[in-house]
Amino acid sequence: MKKPTVAIVGRPNVGKSTIFNRIVGERISIVEDVPGVTRDRIYSSAEWLMHDFNMIDTGGIDIGDEPILEKIKAQAEVAIDEADVIIFLTNGREGVTDADEYVAKMLYRTKKPVVLAVNKVDNFEQRDMIYDFYSLGFGDPHPVSGAHGLGIGDLLDEVAKHFPMLEEEVIEDDVIRFCLIGRPNVGKSSLVNALSGEERAIVSDVAGTTTDATDTDYEYEGQKYKIIDTAGMRKKGKVYEKTEKYSVMRALRAIERSDVVCIVLNAEEGIREQDKRIAGYAEEEGRGIIFVVNKWDTLKKDTKTMDQFTDKIRYHFPFLDYAPIMYVSAKTKQRVPIIFDRVKLVSENHALRIQSSTLNEVIEDAIARTPTPSDKGKRLRVYYTTQVAVRPPTFVVFVNDPQLMHFSYERFLQNTLRNAFGFEGTPIRIISRART
Repeated sequence: MKKPTVAIVGRPNVGKSTIFNRIVGERISIVEDVPGVTRDRIYSSAEWLMHDFNMIDTGGIDIGDEPILEKIKAQAEVAIDEADVIIFLTNGREGVTDADEYVAKMLYRTKKPVVLAVNKVDNFEQRDMIYDFYSLGFGDPHPVSGAHGLGIGDLLDEVAKHFPMLEEEVIEDDVIRFCLIGRPNVGKSSLVNALSGEERAIVSDVAGTTTDATDTDYEYEGQKYKIIDTAGMRKKGKVYEKTEKYSVMRALRAIERSDVVCIVLNAEEGIREQDKRIAGYAEEEGRGIIFVVNKWDTLKKDTKTMDQFTDKIRYHFPFLDYAPIMYVSAKTKQRVPIIFDRVKLVSENHALRIQSSTLNEVIEDAIARTPTPSDKGKRLRVYYTTQVAVRPPTFVVFVNDPQLMHFSYERFLQNTLRNAFGFEGTPIRIISRART
């Protein structure tokens, strides 16, 4: 199901990043009392009163024709285009400025719900400072204090009123859903066409041809699939052309709808920093993951080329050492049909459930071979392990003290489960709990 998206916009130095961090509950955006610190859009998930939604922080929109201001404005325009609801943040201490009115004119044209917030109202005695902001034409201003967390709940109550009514997407149990994600021009649309045998997606050498995610239904050897293509993700800081309505957020939405994510790499260009960010999004969502190296036909190869590229992937993606790697060519269709077989295998592993008796036998044998760690004379004791969820497989390990479960031993248990049961292509979650 698509999550609503909320964007925070406003002129520089009104406290957008502080409010953003308050809402998402983490210090993600850089907070400085200097205009223009946030220049790119920043994404995170948030929750308020049973509502899950995505948040976008943006750079300050200011009046001027300097190149950096134009880039920040372009990024903000994309965020506005993606958003379902917009928080227009202003600074109560400085009153309405020309820059506020400039932002207001931009928002008038969006025809989207805009909730006006006045920041830096640090106590109720200062509420009078909000009245000037009625002149901006967005109804009742909501006083908030990012520094002290005041008024954030009331602001989110108002924001949630404007969330679109979302219908639960009908999920067919017998259909495997997978998406292809990656930087622009790695060949995602060409792969969709090669997989489906049809020209369903527009293919061009110009980066950014695909303007939105598209679904393709296909059946292969008796198994139904839904292929979700996504628009290419741009590197942070690069300006979006106004005609490009796609973005990272739409790719994230495709990941949310998928069982398996195919991370498409370009064999010609190698691995870029943005590829790591893209892979991180998929891993955080707990999806099954496959690396698909496209344009393999374009390389001059010898007997070591594939092994060398595999080593590079394992080096740059150590947190995805469980993900299988495929080398394909959408142009020649070399090995493309095998993608279906690999997606099916990863999907099955993603939904694999292990009987508790078998699970505990494996864990006990592993502990006998590699004893649990100790700290200050106190040793970790594992009493019982049970699987509590699938997609991804999630296990609760009952122990005497969760603080003694070192990351390295948790990793050891994950590898134990992989060696015993496979789990190729799927992350494994382990939760340590004290036995009660």
